[in-house]
Amino acid sequence: MSKFTGSTWKISRRLNYSISETGKELQKRPFAPGQHGKKRNKLTEYGIQLQEKQKVRFTYGVNEKQFHKTFLEAGKMAGVHGANFLKLLESRLDNVIYRAGFAATRAQARQLVNHGHFLVDGKKVDIPSYRLQPGQVITLKETSKDLKVVKEALEAKLVRCDYVAFDENKMAATFVRYPERNEFLPEINEQLIVEFYSR
Repeated sequence: MSKFTGSTWKISRRLNYSISETGKELQKRPFAPGQHGKKRNKLTEYGIQLQEKQKVRFTYGVNEKQFHKTFLEAGKMAGVHGANFLKLLESRLDNVIYRAGFAATRAQARQLVNHGHFLVDGKKVDIPSYRLQPGQVITLKETSKDLKVVKEALEAKLVRCDYVAFDENKMAATFVRYPERNEFLPEINEQLIVEFYSR
């Protein structure tokens, strides 16, 4: 499936879920887009499972092939399949950069990574799906430290997750540990995604 380039606000309204995790998309019009947005039919069990999958997929900005591949990888790990799956998505480089505050959105973080602005443990990494291991340090390239979009994003970031430590002096973020399930995406029921792929 190709990359989605449409309006994320429309997607959020259709799913009745804030993809950006800010809630801004649903403040003004908390119903689906389109002429019949307010007249929603009751979803089937399959529809509910599909909707939950789409919420997570659009939140992390991952295409269907990558999403399913990560799901299969999570199934080979010890522990709860659904929780492991979300933890793998949460440890993606673009997501951790967003969580650290280097970017205002995950899409912006993905673009910054693609353009080669970040180093992981001193080595340039330009793959947004790169999976971080606990203890790895993300820094900006020297030539990228004055980027206006990064400065604005860092100034706007008020709260950070406990599993991402940020050093303001060095402008470096450390992926301290894998997150606990209760630390992110509390509205998501990952068991529905497991059921969707287990059909």
